[in-house]
Amino acid sequence: MPKKKIVIGMSGGVDSSVAAWLLKQQGYEVIGLFMKNWEDDDDSEYCSTRQDWIDAASVADVIGVDIEAVNFAAEYKDRVFAEFLREYEAGRTPNPDVLCNAEIKFKAFLDHAMKLGADLIATGHYARVREVQFGAGATRFELLKAVDAGKDQSYFLHRLNQAQLSKTLFPLGEIHKTEVRRIAEQLSLPNARKKDSTGICFIGERPFREFLNRYLSYRPGPMKTPDGETVGEHVGLSFYTLGQRKGIGLGGMKSHRNPDGSSDAWYVAKKDIENNTLYVVQGHDHSWLLSSALIAGQISWIAGQAPEAEQLSAKTRYRQADAGCTHRAVDDGAFSLLFSTPQWAVTPGQSAVLYQDEICLGGGIISASAIAQVD
Repeated sequence: MPKKKIVIGMSGGVDSSVAAWLLKQQGYEVIGLFMKNWEDDDDSEYCSTRQDWIDAASVADVIGVDIEAVNFAAEYKDRVFAEFLREYEAGRTPNPDVLCNAEIKFKAFLDHAMKLGADLIATGHYARVREVQFGAGATRFELLKAVDAGKDQSYFLHRLNQAQLSKTLFPLGEIHKTEVRRIAEQLSLPNARKKDSTGICFIGERPFREFLNRYLSYRPGPMKTPDGETVGEHVGLSFYTLGQRKGIGLGGMKSHRNPDGSSDAWYVAKKDIENNTLYVVQGHDHSWLLSSALIAGQISWIAGQAPEAEQLSAKTRYRQADAGCTHRAVDDGAFSLLFSTPQWAVTPGQSAVLYQDEICLGGGIISASAIAQVD
């Protein structure tokens, strides 16, 4: 019986490298695919895929798998980056990693892999897929959290559908990051000690505001407190996100002091798009930063339909603890969440992702939130 062919996305990082080795150990015919998703200023100091490609090819040589490079830059710019800019221009804060997974890694990449004759695809994400049998031999695929709770990436994968999950393996879902590093060291992989990538490749380590400046028009305006006092000027609403503390430009302004003489930090709390006004507050737990409810649209359910249960849990940002909530359908294209405990800096444009224990159900893009009533 011929081996099943799996095409795995190899980024040059340690996670996808170890995932490829694990698949080979499990008896699959493994082909590595290196995706190039960005070309603008790719030779700059901030974001170069050249070293990543060298690392991926070196790993493929060590573990004995074939690898090829494919350019999805046009698809990325059209399907991900254009939406990224539209959201920022509208004053929201998008999560391009979510869109990239749905549109590139599990769509363009999946399509390409199938043309190569693949039976399945795989990535180095920390998540799990479970096949469930129910009624008359029907099958459903569930997206589960990773065993390593600290690395779980199901939040970024919540827009995947049944067709995509049915063709996907996540080899790292059952093991911890420490074990991944140990395996890489044991195999003497050239990238065994390579730092994990952070942020979005096309932004890299460059100043975020400087990057957006090249693509967005901006209009300065007043920066006010909740009582209407003007305390400064913002450089353009697109350059700020709710809950932001650094880079506001009010570091030396101390309008409110604590009894011990210290001063609470300033945070971005609200964007008034119509009046081009940025509202800032002092103190991490200011009532304007706490939301008791939200509305989300552009919804996507992994099972293909909304969950029946109302009492669920949700994340409104990655690396946030699950928060108990009540889920209600608003209409066919939106849902509301009412939280049992107010949530901090709920941000339009980010994803609200729903869970039932370890099962990721799907979610939507936050469009609005309600400030909590704080006594």
